[in-house]
Amino acid sequence: MLTKEQIAQRIAKEIQDGYYVNLGIGIPTLVANYIPGDMNVDFQSENGILGMGPFPHEGEEDADVINAGKQTITVLPGGSFFDSAFSFGMIRSKKMNLTILGAMEVSEDGDIANWKIPGKMVKGMGGAMDLVASAENITVAMMHVNKAGESKILKKCTLPLTGVRCVKKIVTELAVLEVIPGKGLKLLERAPGISVEKIINVTEASLIVEGEIPEMHLQ
Repeated sequence: MLTKEQIAQRIAKEIQDGYYVNLGIGIPTLVANYIPGDMNVDFQSENGILGMGPFPHEGEEDADVINAGKQTITVLPGGSFFDSAFSFGMIRSKKMNLTILGAMEVSEDGDIANWKIPGKMVKGMGGAMDLVASAENITVAMMHVNKAGESKILKKCTLPLTGVRCVKKIVTELAVLEVIPGKGLKLLERAPGISVEKIINVTEASLIVEGEIPEMHLQ
C-alpha cells in the first residue's frame, strides 16, 4: 500500500506545466514536494498565498509563513500574499485549473464528505464548500479504508456532504479511480503489489474494471 507521501507523489503526475492548483489540508499539502524543477506550477492556499513551494527543511521554518492547515511552508520567488477576500475571489471565479482535496468519504457519484464527523472534533468547513462549488476539476487524496478496514469509497456517503457530484478522480493508498457519471468508479491503476481482487473487496462503491489494470508509476 502507498504511504501518504506516495499518494501525493502520484497526484503530482496529474498536474501540467502552467497549472494553477489549490491544495487543501492533509495529504494534498504534500503534493508541492513532488513537482519537477523544470515545471512552472503555481500552488494556491486559501488563506492567501500564491506560489507555495515544498515544505521547508528542519531549522529553516518561518512561523509566519503557513498554509491553510497551519503548517510552515516555503514560498517560491515571485510568490504573493493577499487577504481571504482576494483568495476566495480566485476560487469562486474558477481561476484554478485543479483542486486537490482530502476527504473522509467519497461516493461512486462523486459526492464528497470532508468537513464533519458528528460527535467528534474536526477542523470544520474552512473553504471546502467554496472549492467544491466552484472547482471544475477536483482530485481527492484519501485513504481507501478506515482504521477498522472498512471502505471509505461508498455507494452513498454517510457523513454530511460538502459537495455533490463534483469529484473527478480519487487517489488512495490502493488505487486510482475515475468517476464515471451514472455508472460508478472506473479502476485506472493499482498500487504496486496490490491485486484487483483486493481493491474490489475493500470498495463498497460500484467498480468498473476493464482489461488489465496497470500498476502505478511513481517515478
